[in-house]
Amino acid sequence: MSDSTPTVALLGTCDTKLDELLYIREQLLERHSVKVTLIDVGRDASTHPAVNITQSAILTSSGEPIPPPLHDLPRNEVISMLIKHVSPVLKRLYDLGSIHAILAIGGSGGSSLAAGAMRSLPLGFPKLLVSTMAAGDVSPYVSDGDVTIMYSVVDIAGLNDILRPILANAAGAAAGMAHAYHERRSSSRDVTSGPEGRPRRIAITMFGVTTPAVSHARVLLESYPCTSYVFHATGAGGRALERLVSEGFFDGVLDLTTTELADLLVGGVLSAGPDRLTAAARMKVPQVVSLGALDMVNFGPRDTVPEKFKGRRLVEHNPSVTLMRTARDECLRIGEDIAKKLREADPEKTEVWVPKAGLSVLDVEGAPLRDSDADKALFQTVEDGLRDSGIKVVVHDKDINDKEFVAGMVDRLVHMMRMSRKKQ
Repeated sequence: MSDSTPTVALLGTCDTKLDELLYIREQLLERHSVKVTLIDVGRDASTHPAVNITQSAILTSSGEPIPPPLHDLPRNEVISMLIKHVSPVLKRLYDLGSIHAILAIGGSGGSSLAAGAMRSLPLGFPKLLVSTMAAGDVSPYVSDGDVTIMYSVVDIAGLNDILRPILANAAGAAAGMAHAYHERRSSSRDVTSGPEGRPRRIAITMFGVTTPAVSHARVLLESYPCTSYVFHATGAGGRALERLVSEGFFDGVLDLTTTELADLLVGGVLSAGPDRLTAAARMKVPQVVSLGALDMVNFGPRDTVPEKFKGRRLVEHNPSVTLMRTARDECLRIGEDIAKKLREADPEKTEVWVPKAGLSVLDVEGAPLRDSDADKALFQTVEDGLRDSGIKVVVHDKDINDKEFVAGMVDRLVHMMRMSRKKQ
């Protein structure tokens, strides 16, 4: 194979899954015209000649003191230790352009290890995990990344006529992604490494009930030399946004929809975690923030709503999603959290816009989640918390989806970003 042939990093525990890894390796080499770098992350080191990066090489590559024998450590410590040591190895291979996709296999422990290691690689780099855990809740493995997960159906514990075709499919998928990624890198079209003259990047947050606002914002931003990236505020979306802002990917944030904070503080299912609304402040990235969809907390089907909330105002958004109106005391806590986080921001690069007439399409006059008293508590708490911070709070008579309100937010963001309209 020539130097122009892409390489798949194949990662797994060679002490327990060597036969399966060698089968995938054979598929990649013989059927899909890619090279393979086999990486051993087993508790007990393998001496098989096909292993390209040994467990010993991983544990000694950092220059830190050699850890104790892994078989003497509890399982969770072994996983954490191997993630810590293999992540910089993968990052180095990526930086050198030596790998073009990563494929891993594992049970519960191996999946945690592989997914943790994959998070060291940037978004857009192909990542495929074949896992026994893929038919359940995969959020711990995907987190804020772009890991693709394939269900193994049977345990990865011996080749058979169910597992073989699944692993062969995984090899084909990883090879295809590696070829596509290699072509992008070779032609310098990879969006993660654009030239200095690239359009500015703006993150926008959206929920179904703030879609009109985001749609109008995108139209307005088309007049400027920028690209919009819309994040669905479902927990994972907020985490991905915070990660990318922290990595310096974005030049500005139009945070229209901060609903994930309601789920965090009240106990809904779409929390983005405690770091939501912190990255732009920390990185001094221009941001215009609003209070979109803070009128609601999200749960699954109606019968999954916790018993303590059964007497609350509920709206079945669809058969899979039930919305609960945030109460006044909850809005006070949310407002305090927003103000506390934004006080860390640069006042010259941060504004908060308050839509007095409603936080979503369900919170306008006559809509099922309208609660002006709760909204007023939220608004007042945000204003009081930011008083004397230097951060401007703009209180507007319109609702969040009103075009005039959205245009005002967009105008302020492009002003803070010092963007001029594109020449016609």
